[in-house]
Amino acid sequence: MMRDDLSEAGRLREENAELRARVAALEKALAERSSGRAPDGTAPDGAASNGAASNGAALDGAASNGAALDGAASNGAALDGAASAGDHAALDGLPTAVPAVIYWRPDGTVTHWNDGAERLFGWSAGEALGRRLADLVAADPVSPAAVRAFDSPRAESRFAAASSEARTREGHALLCRWTYAVLRDDRGDAREIAAIVDDTSDQRRRERTVHGRYQMLLQLVDNARSFIFVKDIAGRYIFANRAYAQSQPVEKHVVEFIGRHDREALLPGIAEMLEAKEQEVMAGGRVMQFEEALQTVNGLLHYFTVKFPILDERGAPIGLGGIVTEITSLRRAEAERATLQEEIIAAQQATLRELSTPLIPLADGVVAMPLVGTIDTGRAEQIMETLLSGISSQGAHTAILDITGVRAVDTHVADALTRTARAAQLLGTRVVLTGVRPEVAQTLVTLGVDLSGITTLSTLQSGIAHALRHARR
Repeated sequence: MMRDDLSEAGRLREENAELRARVAALEKALAERSSGRAPDGTAPDGAASNGAASNGAALDGAASNGAALDGAASNGAALDGAASAGDHAALDGLPTAVPAVIYWRPDGTVTHWNDGAERLFGWSAGEALGRRLADLVAADPVSPAAVRAFDSPRAESRFAAASSEARTREGHALLCRWTYAVLRDDRGDAREIAAIVDDTSDQRRRERTVHGRYQMLLQLVDNARSFIFVKDIAGRYIFANRAYAQSQPVEKHVVEFIGRHDREALLPGIAEMLEAKEQEVMAGGRVMQFEEALQTVNGLLHYFTVKFPILDERGAPIGLGGIVTEITSLRRAEAERATLQEEIIAAQQATLRELSTPLIPLADGVVAMPLVGTIDTGRAEQIMETLLSGISSQGAHTAILDITGVRAVDTHVADALTRTARAAQLLGTRVVLTGVRPEVAQTLVTLGVDLSGITTLSTLQSGIAHALRHARR
């Protein structure tokens, strides 16, 4: 216990010493700034160098103000901000601070200048907008040739990088890294160059910036619910997030994945399937999105997967990235809903069939079935089934088939009616066909329909009267 206390005290002393050194450095910088002299550590000479387009380049330009993450006590950070609000170094340690962002047209005219740019170069937005970038920072960081060479589609959000020496409003020299994209209009012409600007003059600040951004991105990825991983060319893991580690049958720490291959953890068939898909992604050199269904110890699991090649600054593939989201519950819910929909449709169809072939008891031994609409094969079978079942259950001696509402009488309809009538007669029931209009009668005659044994009447009312008279005899 005593040893732990001594260790903690030593750590705090080291942190306090570092904080005191930072305060002293700030006070010195303030004194030199107020006297008009350039602070120590002016930028080394640097020639502009354009880098190739790279998705990861944006991370280099993501917040040039940052290093509180490598110091445990944050009191010093407050001192940094209070000591010099106008000095861009005062915001060191904040990887989430908005970086310097500048837009300019191909002719060099500045169109956007945020407060991060004001902190870095000393010019306010009002002073910078409309002026040439070279007049403000003494640099043309992106050459016309580099603008022409940058042809990445806007939707891909790719960046390129260039380094150049620049100067602040007061004449202080800076070595800046410009992480830029070329924004094009509908015709494909360069409209603006947009850049995230970092001061890379101080090596210690650069290291802290990189460390701060690493910690920030690691927290972002680790708190994602999707499984995120990166593999090298050989298919070995070089990164995996917490959700991926927790998804394994036996929960692991993420470090246990590093350097391992899927063949060491998954069933042979699954490992080969994943490897084949990843080789397809690498060979195609583009992002692929697809669904996967894997049989695991927890049953069949469904995943929505995004896999993509990771490229170096020359555009050559150096690894593979994956973002995998489990959608098993979604697919199960969809399957359940589809089953319920099928059951609902079946119930609706049964109800419609009953409504479309209603059997109405009119008196003892007399039933009527008014038919409406089109009669197809399925409905003809339903008519016969309903009528014969009703005749049998009610002991009907007379059945009225009313076709007043039938849209058209053709060979198919006529055949269905006659077959139904013949089946009813076999049960000893007389059939009365009503709703026979003159044109329907003519059609039946033309078709040569055999209506022998079937009484035909023009209206349902006359059919009912005929049936009741017959019932009283």
